[in-house]
This record gives sequence, C-alpha cells and structure tokens, in this order.
Amino acid sequence: MLSGARGANHQHILTVTLNAALDVTYQVPSLRLGHSHRPTATDMRAGGKGVNVARVLHALGHETMVTGLVGGETGNAIRADVLVSGLREALFDMAGPSRRTVTIVSDGAATAVNEPGPRVSISDWADFVGGYHALAARASVVVLSGSLPPGLPDDAYAQLIRATPTPVILDTSGPPLLAGVAARPSVVKPNAHELIEATGLDDPVAGARALLHRGAHAVVASLGPDGMIAVSHEGSWRVRVPEELRGNPTGAGDACVAALAAGRALEWPDRLAEAVAISAAAVPCPLAGDIDPDTYTRLRPAITVEALDARADR
Repeated sequence: MLSGARGANHQHILTVTLNAALDVTYQVPSLRLGHSHRPTATDMRAGGKGVNVARVLHALGHETMVTGLVGGETGNAIRADVLVSGLREALFDMAGPSRRTVTIVSDGAATAVNEPGPRVSISDWADFVGGYHALAARASVVVLSGSLPPGLPDDAYAQLIRATPTPVILDTSGPPLLAGVAARPSVVKPNAHELIEATGLDDPVAGARALLHRGAHAVVASLGPDGMIAVSHEGSWRVRVPEELRGNPTGAGDACVAALAAGRALEWPDRLAEAVAISAAAVPCPLAGDIDPDTYTRLRPAITVEALDARADR
C-alpha cells in the first residue's frame, strides 16, 4: 500500500531504496575484536543507500522523493525519520519487517554489519512496480541504489530501468548490477571492489569500459582515497582527491551518486569534480547522508580532472 505520496506534479529526483534500513551508528575510540566496547556516541536514523542519497540532495537544495519498501515497526521508524528529516516519501508497505544495519566507526574507519532484509513477496513487488510507474513519470532523474532484498529477482532493477522514461543512475553490485547494465541505465556507479567483482578485471578503466560495452551509457567508479574515474562514449576521465581525509567513509559513495544526479546538466569534467568534492565532504561527517560544507568549499577549487583519452570505445 502506498503512503505519503505528497507533493505537486513538478519534477524532482526520485530515489529508490528497495532494501531500506534503520541505521545504527556507534562511535568508539578503538575497535578490538573479541572485546566489549562503550560507544562515545550512538545515532539511529533511516538509511539504505537511496535514503542517504536523498539526504544529500536535500542538503544541496534539490527537490527529492524517497520511495522503496518498508515493513513492521522498523519500517514505521524509517518512515517517521524520513519525514522528520524534511524528505518527502512515497514508501510502500511490505509484509516483512525492515532490516537494521550497524556501523562501528573507529580510528577513521567504518565496520558495517548489514542484515540481508526481509523476503519480499510477489504481491508486494507487484504493488511497488505498479506505483513506481507514476512516480518515475514525474521525476527528472531516478536513482536506484543498494542491495536487493531476498525474494526479488536479479533483474529487479533492470525491470525498473526499462519502465523509466527519464535518466536512471544505478548503484548496486553483483548480479543485479550486471542485469541492470543490460537495461541501459544512464550512469552506473560501482566502487573499485564491485567493478572487479562484476568484470573480473583489475584495471578500473578496463572494467568500466567492459560495463560500457554491456549497455551502460556511462560508468563512474569510485576508487576511495584514489579518487574517481568515469568512462563514457564521449571520453574518459580521472579525478583525484587533493588531500587525505579522516572520518567515516560510509556515506561517500551515496554523496557521489547525489552529486551525479544533481549535476546531470553539467559537462562531464565539471560533473565529476563536483562528485569528488561532495563525496569528500561526506567523509568528515559521523553519519552517512550528511556532508560538511566547509570541506567542500576548501577542496572544490583544488580538484582537477584529467582526460584519459578522447573516446572510451576506441
């Protein structure tokens, strides 16, 4: 059942989180396996990659709509926090309870424990797909992010891409990534590990080109501290982070996706520079979905984009 589908018919960026979560983040001075820990800070908020993307877009001043599947008391908590955060939502109910995730942040690194999520029934999926068509038709860009919950086929994202009349950015991994690429999304955004897993190629540029030839219009791969590469039929580029950052890198990839969605009208070099700066601005923040404006302001002028070649398909 659809709930919370508020707002006018004007265009916005629609973020889809099929495996939404209630994110719990613990800050500890030092993480030691096999020992008890007392967090110095504990936070709980609605999460899942698409929700994090929507938070960043909202912080950047863009109109967003959050959709996906939620269930049970955890789902109620997710929906309530989405609204408290100032985001509009069109979330669909499912029979199973939504998952929780736990992230332990210590010494500038994050350790995550992610539940797989509930099994989604055929009827719950059919209800979502039926409502998704109307939501996607009113969006200027659609972002499909995160893992698929149990019960959904590997081509679930591909089904949504084929039903979407507007540009789609896909951020997932494994078989759903490969199936989604075949449906020809506008941009796919794997990280370095996901790119190797999907293509079997250690060289990120070669891996990105492999996904391009499988159907993606453009591939943007985040390389962590080494920056980012992008490969499209117009060319390929590399962007490096101008300084080492410490903090919680969990939300950096989602911030990158938000920047790619927000910068869809920019030429690729400017779009990538923005994506790196906004992604870097997420690292100092304790919680995924937040960005630090001061970090963005400091780093953005120092970011340069290197053209790797004239065209990616040569």
